[in-house]
Amino acid sequence: MKSARITGPNEPLAVSETDTPKPQGDQVLVKVKSVGVCHSDLHLWEGGYDLGDGQFMKVTDRGVKYPVTPGHEIVGIVEEIGDSVNGISKNDEVLVFPWIGCGECPACKVGNENLCDSPKSMGVFQDGGYSDYSLIPSYKYLAKLDGVNPDSATSLACSGLTAYTAIKKANQNSPEFILIIGAGGLGLMGVQIAKAITKAKILCVDLDDQKLSTAKEMGADFIFNSKDADVIQKIMSTCNGKGADSIVDFVNAPPTVKTALAVIRKRGNLVLVGLFGGSIELSLVTIPLKSIIIQGAYTGNYNDMVELLDLARKNIINPVISKRYSLDDANTALNDLKNRKIIGRAVINP
Repeated sequence: MKSARITGPNEPLAVSETDTPKPQGDQVLVKVKSVGVCHSDLHLWEGGYDLGDGQFMKVTDRGVKYPVTPGHEIVGIVEEIGDSVNGISKNDEVLVFPWIGCGECPACKVGNENLCDSPKSMGVFQDGGYSDYSLIPSYKYLAKLDGVNPDSATSLACSGLTAYTAIKKANQNSPEFILIIGAGGLGLMGVQIAKAITKAKILCVDLDDQKLSTAKEMGADFIFNSKDADVIQKIMSTCNGKGADSIVDFVNAPPTVKTALAVIRKRGNLVLVGLFGGSIELSLVTIPLKSIIIQGAYTGNYNDMVELLDLARKNIINPVISKRYSLDDANTALNDLKNRKIIGRAVINP
């Protein structure tokens, strides 16, 4: 099989040929039709995350071993199955749940493998979908597409799943106003999901007018450009002068979090999602005085993915796929993502 692999931090992906694996037991071999190009792939390629204050967390310190085949948003057709597989047949079109856990920790035991203490995620800790074939450890990580567009379905395994989890957290107290920060692939999915599953008025802020225009088309009631010197006052005014009830920051960088803290209302809920990185100083006394909640959201579990697939099947959400690349163009895809040349999501079609 042919794969594009990361050989080391910031090294060009190397396209290589290896023997196609044979599935055994619970395993399933999937012929990859489409794989999403995600910011997590970019962090894996760059070797880690900016923690702020000059600190950098290496992915190798988290257990990543190079070389590795990236790609955790995998859609394909079942090519072969092991002899213990149930409910999945050859030629089924499937979406892969990539957030595989150890199966033994407290999170795994309640079905939240995405929050595992010792993760084995595909495309991160084991080879993923930047390949024409992918060996899936177990059939239980597959969900049938049943009519969902393969390219669009890729994002439902990560960006869509993350957005879904974040919006559900933001909707816990029936907010009147939800502010979404960032109108990239995650943010645009968040707008659609918020429109579908909440009763809130949806605000969206970004620094790119074209992306904001797309957010408006996707269902945002109000849009704001963060480069506007009066953006905080305008957001506050839109929220009746009291601020946003819930804020989902799909960027999670120092400037965006500072904006969020400036416009969150008393008893508000801030959900941090993005992995842009950095650090901020907090005015600690304001946290109890305003009684705000600050929490994180990281992907979602298998059942969340199945729920999200159902929303896509009903055309309630429609992931935006703006660019498609071949496997040989994997380096171009990651560079385009890094240089903000992609609106919505991009996929690789091996």
